[in-house]
Amino acid sequence: MSSVDHDAGPDAPATTVHTVLSLPLRREILDVLRKGPAPVGTLVERTGAPQAAVSKQLRVLRENGFVEVRAEGRRRWYALRPEPFAELADWLASYRWLWEDRLDRLGERLDRMQDEEMP
Repeated sequence: MSSVDHDAGPDAPATTVHTVLSLPLRREILDVLRKGPAPVGTLVERTGAPQAAVSKQLRVLRENGFVEVRAEGRRRWYALRPEPFAELADWLASYRWLWEDRLDRLGERLDRMQDEEMP
């Protein structure tokens, strides 16, 4: 992962996946775009945020490679780019053991409970 400026505020240029995802409105925008490309108006409607705020966060997402934009007539359509999500998945992979181990133990416990209930 790239380095991060710990003194940077939420409006400073984001330098890592973590920084970009730290703002709830950005995550909401990404959640809407997960369903497919959308124009700004749709993002405003679905997030309930003001148009200026959505446009500002789209700029941050675009500058950091999370979304791409294409013009279609007078509308600008935004769509997800997969690369930053792959970076995040790679980083999370090193922590996967935390939940996999717990889920394995839970599964074993549930199996034992089921065996105990059977006559």
